[in-house]
Amino acid sequence: MSLLERIQELGDIHGIDFIGVAGISQVQNEIKQISGQLISDFPRALSIGIVLQDSIVNLLKDRDTYENVLQYKIHAYDVINSRLDNFASIVSSVIQRNGYKVMPLPAAERIDSNRVCASISHKLTARLAGFGWIGKNCLLINPKYGPRIRWTSILTDAPFEENKEILESRCGNCDRCTKICPAQAILGRNYVEHEPREVRFDVKKCEEYFIKIKEEGKLQICGMCQYACPFGKK
Repeated sequence: MSLLERIQELGDIHGIDFIGVAGISQVQNEIKQISGQLISDFPRALSIGIVLQDSIVNLLKDRDTYENVLQYKIHAYDVINSRLDNFASIVSSVIQRNGYKVMPLPAAERIDSNRVCASISHKLTARLAGFGWIGKNCLLINPKYGPRIRWTSILTDAPFEENKEILESRCGNCDRCTKICPAQAILGRNYVEHEPREVRFDVKKCEEYFIKIKEEGKLQICGMCQYACPFGKK
């Protein structure tokens, strides 16, 4: 059994839905703009994803109910991110034990609060692993589950075979995420490789919206673009 097969077997045990290999050398410049030299020595990444429960995401259609929002925050965000981080730690130990360099990255922690970004875009590594395309909402859109997946990434120099097939966007003229965004932060532009996120998404408007709902005494949860995407609906 290969090392990747062992990791995928571990994934089955831990309820992981996606494990794939992304070659990230082609996007090193984009990565360096965020993280400097910290992760630039790693040629590839494992992309790891967990599908959210539809019944939880569908609660967002009534976000005025505190119980609904709390349920979403706990079971579609906090718990899932913790599971991703724990699994990434386990897998990283296995990879290192086999003699390779490895660096697990947090599933949901920022390193730049102004730009609201992490060490690497987990959506980008999932795209390069062949799991979907970047939507107008800047989320990874999977053909079967839409954006109803949370992701993390593990950087490594282990000689895993990298995915070669990148999926083309199927968003087309759909604008459901643009229309439903309460912050009007989604600008309705299709993803174009190497373009800055700012041409598709106004992160300042999004942050201002979250500040506003916090001041109103509400939980800082939105997810409406995730809920509205037709690829995620059954």
